[in-house]
Amino acid sequence: MGLRILHVSTRLILGGSQENTVLSCEGQARLGHEVHLAFGPIYGPEGSLLGRVEAFNERCARGQERTDEGGACRPIGVHVVPHLLREVRPISDARCYRELKRLIDALRPDVVHTHSSKAGILGRAAAWAVRCGENGQIANGQIANAELGTGDRVKERGACRVICHTIHGPPFMPVEGSPVRRAKVRATNLMYVLAERYAARRCDMIISVADAMTALFLSHRVGTPGQYVTVRSGMEVESFLHARPGETREEVRCELGFAPGDFVIGTVARLAEHKGHDDILDALRDDLRSHPDWKLLWVGDGWWRERLLARVEALGLHDRVVTTGLVPQERVPAMMRAMDVLLHPSYREGLPRTVPQALLCGVAPVAYDVDGTREVCRPGETGVLVPLRDLGALRAGVVRLYEHPEERHALAERGREFCREEFSAQRMVRELERVYRRVLAAR
Repeated sequence: MGLRILHVSTRLILGGSQENTVLSCEGQARLGHEVHLAFGPIYGPEGSLLGRVEAFNERCARGQERTDEGGACRPIGVHVVPHLLREVRPISDARCYRELKRLIDALRPDVVHTHSSKAGILGRAAAWAVRCGENGQIANGQIANAELGTGDRVKERGACRVICHTIHGPPFMPVEGSPVRRAKVRATNLMYVLAERYAARRCDMIISVADAMTALFLSHRVGTPGQYVTVRSGMEVESFLHARPGETREEVRCELGFAPGDFVIGTVARLAEHKGHDDILDALRDDLRSHPDWKLLWVGDGWWRERLLARVEALGLHDRVVTTGLVPQERVPAMMRAMDVLLHPSYREGLPRTVPQALLCGVAPVAYDVDGTREVCRPGETGVLVPLRDLGALRAGVVRLYEHPEERHALAERGREFCREEFSAQRMVRELERVYRRVLAAR
């Protein structure tokens, strides 16, 4: 039986959690479900995935997207929630809660699946309110007192039979900076912990993209162990495994202006805080000056673009850094194939999608050991893992793979085989289907 599923995400910008959500929507539509996607206003230089959703819907309208059973796919319902903003703004957040509640009440979905912290907190609260009815009153004459993962007992109103949330990354920010900033970050983190505890009591399942996310949230006493399940973040593996015409390694490197003998150190990330671009410059600036064949390839855009490029210029490295800005999603595999090493010094990640994507392209990663990164960048097996903010170790990892190309290729080959099945979008959609059915059976 087809389900009506509503996904709620804070922003539909170009990013790992957003790509995960859109691929989930497309895969579930192909399973024959009626799928809806709600998100806040899109703005800024990071780019948007809305075009991909619209392209999918156009193919549905032309009959080019078919379900697994051979029927016509229904287009994904698109809903912009005006007051769903990333920043904490109490007045806007209260309005957003009411907007989500009205939307959920109008759609009456079987499944409400939230993504990212802000959408997860407000979305689960709104879905729970619709499930229970105003003031806990029974609606539609249906009563189903079922034990949920939280131990709460609720009154069913025929909607929101499944409420679940995916943790794509940690909402808790690193405590750093001046004493005032550190105090502010601690206060913000405490607020998120309390809000996540509240939201965990208003959902059936919490899906982690990495085991590390489950351990982190349980360490903050968010939810109960029985609520958690790990579902790896899926991606379109075929586009990374096989180059499209005109997008071989040699062709893309020529297009980007690299010489055949250049050693290309690539990064695919927003030019933004906590993505580690400054660490790259600090760790490698001397080597970039002394090795004419070393080049940096930065794929992405963001609010820090001008500052970072000004710093590149000040360091005299303008001829060593190639920036692409935003590239279409389908061109990311081509950019990765141009690399010899993926450098991923991000400060906080759930499970970084760029690491398995690079491995699928045959590129070995060097990454900071944060959150779920070690679950795909396995030391000595599929990549080089270094301690957070250890610039010496970061440099040493790059130098090691530069000086030992045979090790670099062996790491990439083992990682390629591991990621081929583990991170496929089809597997992710199948696992989500099992999560939904498990909750429905228990209810």
